Parts: sequence; C-alpha cells; structure tokens
Amino acid sequence: MSIFERYLTLWVALCIVAGIALGHLFPGFFQSVGALEVAKVNLPVAALIWLMIIPMLIKIDFASLGRVRKHWRGIGVTLFVNWAVKPFSMAALGWLFVGYVFKPYLPADQINSYIAGLIILAAAPCTAMVFVWSRLTKGEPHFTLSQVALNDVIMVVAFAPIVGLLLGLSAITVPWDTLLLSDVLYIFIPVILAQFLRGRLLANGGEASLTGLLRILQPLSLVSLLATLVLLFGFQGEQILAQPLIIAMLAVPILIQVYFNSGLAYLLNRVAGEQHCVAGPSALIGASNFFELVVAAAISLFGFNSGAAFSTVVGVLIEVPVMLSVVWIVNRSQGWYERGAKRSAPSIRRVPADE
Repeated sequence: MSIFERYLTLWVALCIVAGIALGHLFPGFFQSVGALEVAKVNLPVAALIWLMIIPMLIKIDFASLGRVRKHWRGIGVTLFVNWAVKPFSMAALGWLFVGYVFKPYLPADQINSYIAGLIILAAAPCTAMVFVWSRLTKGEPHFTLSQVALNDVIMVVAFAPIVGLLLGLSAITVPWDTLLLSDVLYIFIPVILAQFLRGRLLANGGEASLTGLLRILQPLSLVSLLATLVLLFGFQGEQILAQPLIIAMLAVPILIQVYFNSGLAYLLNRVAGEQHCVAGPSALIGASNFFELVVAAAISLFGFNSGAAFSTVVGVLIEVPVMLSVVWIVNRSQGWYERGAKRSAPSIRRVPADE
C-alpha cells in the first residue's frame, strides 16, 4: 500500500474540513457547481466517480466473469444483508434513537422526517464508491462488479416498495429518472469505456501497456475520491455548520447500522467458508449507501430543507470515514478470518477444476 493510501483517513478528514470551509467562504461557487445536474445527478461528481471506478473496471476480464459463480455464498450473504436486514434494522434504530432516545432534543415537527431520511438512506445499496472500498481490501473484482450490478437490478423494483412499507405509505414517488441516469452514468458507461480501453491496450501493447496505464490511473482514482468529498461537503457546508448537535444525534443510528451490517456480512461469509477477497467487499457493500439516489429521493419526497434530506446528508458526511474504518478492520482481521473460513470450508462441496 502506498503512503497516500496508508494515510487516506487523514486526507479524507482534511478534505471534509476543506469542503465545509470552502462551502462557507464561497457559497456562490458551490451553488453554481451544484446546479450542473441532470435529473438531480450532479455531472461534475459523476465525472469524478468515473475516475474513481474506471481503474478497477479496466482490470476486469469479462471473458472470465463466469468464475464469479464459485462465490455464490458471498452473493447470497450480501443480498440477504442488503435487502432483508439493512432497511429494517435502520428503521428500528431510527425509531429507537430519533423517535425515543433523542426525541426531547430534536425539533418536534421534524422527528418523522428525520426517521424517513434514515430509512431512505438504508434502502439503496452503494454502487460507485464500493469499487474504491473493494480495491482497498484487495477484493475480488468480478465479485464486486457482479454484486453491484445485481443490486442495481433489484433496486429498480425493490426500492419503492421497501421505503413505502417502512414509511407506512400506500404509494411513494421514486425519482426514476435519477435512478436510471445514475445507473447509466455510474455503471454502464464506465464499464463500456473501461473495456474499450482494456481491449485497445492489450491489442497494441499487451500487459505492459495495461500495467503502465493503471500505474497512472490508480493514484488519480484516490485523488478523485478526495475531490468528490470536497464538492459534496462544499454543497452542504452552511447546513452542517448550523446544526452540529443534530448531526451528532443522527449519526448514532447510522454508525450502529454500518458496523452491525458490515459485521454481519463479514461473519456470515466466514461461517460459510467464503474467501476473504469476497468477504471484504461483501461487508462493505452490505454497509454502504447509494448517496446520490438517497439524497435525490429525500429531496423529491420531502423537500430540500426537510429533516429527511438532512438525514441523508449526514449519512454522506460520516460514510467515508466510517467505511475507511471498516476497510481497516477487514484488512487487519484477515488472518483471523481465514482461520475460521478454513474450518468451515470442508462442509462445503468443492467443484472440481474440470467441471
């Protein structure tokens, strides 16, 4: 791991501080950048996310994507955590902390709105930034891509019913244009572009050419992550500075659900005997959120200045530092994980290489 990657937590913290400060000092600039959007998808952020995920996508040989079938246990664990546990655990935590423990200290007219924002936050698994977390844990790239693509397909049909059920609504307006455009911007176009570049490089210069480009792009990927943070927190700098105590209270259920769901996915993969390179991204996909969609959905449903929109912004505020801590835990516990996974593995049928 490079020095830059080793101290990524420090750079993230500095970028969050810089984003909030710049947003406070130059609100007009950030409002102009924030206005560059289509269907509430911010185009500068989309471009930066491309730079984050394309280096990982270039590494993937789609001809061998079928090998991901051997990681069916990891796929199953992640789907279970994402869709059967995460939205419901967040709803329970929201009702407990926001609706009961912290209720006397929060604006009474925003209690339900805060809870709604937390539920929306947990109902959309992450797409783009998971590729960054996966790379930091040396995750299996074919598994990561397949899991993200599968979650996107499920999200199209499951997001509205789950949110509607948990909010107690008979119907919910989902920003379908945002969802579909985000899929195109963050999945389809980067995949096509990355595979085109991979094919050209291998045809013209072989593996040496591919390795040379990745050596340039991988540091650029992390720089893009940091630039994205500066923009996101620049957009919300004024609101964050105005309500620090509310941020702290909303952060409690978010933190608990991140560690609970990532830990659950990690342990279930270990019990199932899955490889560590699958368990790492599985835990990270199980805990992170599709912040572009959830912020847009909260604004669409409850308004820009609502408690729901603010809850989703708090999720963005703490997600990157918390996910980096999960990356650290996953990497540091690899030896412990693999000892337990090996004990579980004999009970699982091995597929011969010639099958």
